[in-house]
Amino acid sequence: MSDPRPWILRRRVLPQHTDHAGVMWHGSYLAWLEEARVEALAAAGLDYSVLSARGLELPVVSLAIDYRQALLHGDLVELRSAVEPRRGVKLPWRSWFVRHDGTVAAEARVELVLVDLSAGPDQRRLLRRLPDDLATAVEALTRGPH
Repeated sequence: MSDPRPWILRRRVLPQHTDHAGVMWHGSYLAWLEEARVEALAAAGLDYSVLSARGLELPVVSLAIDYRQALLHGDLVELRSAVEPRRGVKLPWRSWFVRHDGTVAAEARVELVLVDLSAGPDQRRLLRRLPDDLATAVEALTRGPH
């Protein structure tokens, strides 16, 4: 893991996160990634609900997960996320699912874009410039937690 100051979300693998064999289901990784992004954004001073109320959304346009070790029912996990500098319109995140013993069970790369839906779902507009409050939050996210 390259970022010494990641945003951290702590979770336990519960039965609803697993498949019939007690292994964390792949869809649970996606839900935790989204939860980590929303919580980090809030910690950086901007609630995602404020963006949504203005018709702004941050959809995922690219996602890759490398699974290294299975996470099992009962495991304690730290999801460590680092926000990388913007690349054009893309907001890249890297996240590591770290087991209680410090081993990285999975690594994810996610890219988001900012979309304006305020004119209606058929009138989606990709925004190249971030609104001031989001730009400030993204800058804080890129620096990491204090």
